[in-house]
Amino acid sequence: METKTAAEKLKTISAINITPFHPDHSIDWEALKRNVDYLLDKHLEVIVPCGNTGEFYSLTVEEAKEENRKVTEWVSGRATVIAGIGYSVDTAVEMGLDAKEAGADAVLIHMPIHPYMNEGGTAAYFRNIMEAIDMPAVIYFKNPALGDAVLKELTPLPQLAGVKYAINDLPRFTKIVRETPEEHGVTWVCGTAEKWAPYFWAAGAEGFTSGLVNLYPEISFELLQALRQGNWQRTWELWHTMVPFEDLRARHNAGNNVVVIKEALQMLGFPAGPTREPVSALSAEENQEVADLLEDWQLSKETFLKV
Repeated sequence: METKTAAEKLKTISAINITPFHPDHSIDWEALKRNVDYLLDKHLEVIVPCGNTGEFYSLTVEEAKEENRKVTEWVSGRATVIAGIGYSVDTAVEMGLDAKEAGADAVLIHMPIHPYMNEGGTAAYFRNIMEAIDMPAVIYFKNPALGDAVLKELTPLPQLAGVKYAINDLPRFTKIVRETPEEHGVTWVCGTAEKWAPYFWAAGAEGFTSGLVNLYPEISFELLQALRQGNWQRTWELWHTMVPFEDLRARHNAGNNVVVIKEALQMLGFPAGPTREPVSALSAEENQEVADLLEDWQLSKETFLKV
């Protein structure tokens, strides 16, 4: 896929699939295929294996490579696959080349996890990975301590299709979007899901990521349609409905991000399994909050489509 094409494909919802685990915390590949089939059946156009909702940093390199390969095979051209890669430069390149060989359309490069980083080094990290893999890439920009000078250095690169911007500083985001020349062809994606999507959209984002689509894609697509139509009354009605769920995911410094999705899926009869460390199960009180939200949305085992 050409970078320009990949950039256009990003102007929608990027579905971040979960990684289901057995009780012993090994990957449940059968359940993962059901998860991917569900997303395809619900017409998600972009699927991102090994994203944060997929517990990327809890996977071994070999597990992540296998997930990227399997999801690419299962999707089989029915959606755009953006394979998550990361860790050190060499490891990310290894993962990216593996995904490229498997037929993935693009890669999502996670932020480096090194405890010490500066703007020049971070820009070099992303640039070296993109140039070595030489396929469409999305940068996951998440560390608020780093300035947007990193992005200014990278947006002219021919491999860069989009930026998943996950810093909830709207004036800052507005500024970098307006300062990036249109000819660079970069698509800006809200990286903090439905709760923040309307704000980022108003500032220049043309897509958003979602973990919610793993269980309730209909409401996410309604939000996308309302944003595209400029229907702000409907946008805020939908936002009001979704925010309690996203607020619950944001608790404990976003430590609930994945486990809320998995617990909700379990309640709906889907075998999402546990989360791996360093994430633990929800408290009984938070589990009840999830159950109450599903009831408010009229989602149940009977209404949830199981593929």
